[in-house]
Amino acid sequence: MSDKYQGFSRSPIGKVLVKNLGLPNPMKLERYTAGAPLVDGTVLVGGHGRLLESLPGLLETMGISSTAIKPEPDAEGGGTLKGLVFDATGLTSSTDLVALREFFTPVMRSLEACARVVVLGTPPELVRGGEKVAQRALEGFTRSLGKEIGRGSTVQLVYTADGAEGGLASTLGFLLSPKSAYVSGQVVRIGAQGTEIDVPAVDVHSPLAGKVALVTGASRGIGEEVARVLARDGATVVGVDVPQAASDLQVLMKELDGDWLTLDITGKDAPQRIAQHLKTQHGGVDVVVHNAGITRDKKLANMDDARWESVIAVNLTAPELITRELLDQGLVNDHGSIIGVASIAGIAGNVGQTNYAASKAGVIGFVDSLADELAEDGKGITVNAVAPGFIITAMTAAVPFATREVGQRLNAMAQGGLPVDVAETIAWYANPASSLVNGNVVRVCGQMMLGA
Repeated sequence: MSDKYQGFSRSPIGKVLVKNLGLPNPMKLERYTAGAPLVDGTVLVGGHGRLLESLPGLLETMGISSTAIKPEPDAEGGGTLKGLVFDATGLTSSTDLVALREFFTPVMRSLEACARVVVLGTPPELVRGGEKVAQRALEGFTRSLGKEIGRGSTVQLVYTADGAEGGLASTLGFLLSPKSAYVSGQVVRIGAQGTEIDVPAVDVHSPLAGKVALVTGASRGIGEEVARVLARDGATVVGVDVPQAASDLQVLMKELDGDWLTLDITGKDAPQRIAQHLKTQHGGVDVVVHNAGITRDKKLANMDDARWESVIAVNLTAPELITRELLDQGLVNDHGSIIGVASIAGIAGNVGQTNYAASKAGVIGFVDSLADELAEDGKGITVNAVAPGFIITAMTAAVPFATREVGQRLNAMAQGGLPVDVAETIAWYANPASSLVNGNVVRVCGQMMLGA
């Protein structure tokens, strides 16, 4: 699927109309290709806090070049920086917030297109007084900057608990790279549920080598792309889909040298069948991606039992039951990850989708309810969710033109995302080096103007 308006806006006549009429001007986003460096350029590092001294060395381990010297824009006013990382953990009062302006204002015009900005802070819930005030203020700053930065660039806030510094690398690598092309204005928490877990070292380009990943709804769309990206990162993928999709599923899994299982995940024995397959064929599982989902839209006044119950069963109840079965049998390996696919609809709501929005908000509740339990068992197993916005797929291509255009343009990047954007976010969660990233819900929506 392609964005026809984006193509038009880059044509000679389109450029004229966009400029003269003030129309949206979506930048072609840079996306990651296998084997490429995480960052093609230099990252400026600065700030005040406990993380600053270790940042250059941390970035170097991922092959990312950094500097602490603010550059001057070149003679033509072009950018010279591909990213900015600001350590704000040392801001302990509202008056300290001036450090944000002092660091960012002089270098904003030095950023290249599709640049990445990351602010590091301390979870406000873990501090008190003036420090709590200053750290909470970072959310307003980063979300606003994300809406004004433009040119395909992104801005994120990463709250890192004291003692969780060892779990920062995978998140920085994701957020500074083109893997996070359609993620912006997000708040990530590292170590918020505790920091007693040892984070394993992994190969930056093959972090899932030797791991097994279960992906439901894997035969097409977002699920297919998730399977491809996890396989690219080294995982053996076990794809699950309904019997009607068996042919497509088998073709894909053979291509990826993976495994497959066809069943209805809402079936009474589905959790046990999945668990038995993973146990006998693979000895367990490292990554569980609950991607399978359906829509059965109607306004609530016209909603029948079948529409309501089928959406809740597929999107929410099945992931709960499958996860519980795998955990109870001890089949999720240490440093494993459980990942739910929520939706912006579960955050902001949609007309005609009370059933779907309830199920996707329930996925967020599922993450909240399970995160503390997993943190307490000390095995490094995490649970997180992605919340996609408008993602260009065969399904969204069938949406009426006007509705589709509004959905694609009503975000800071003025365009829809691609299935790979959701897949890359899931792969970041799945990385064993993300073992301190637990209980997060990250929107993959280009920073939509609606929703929290």
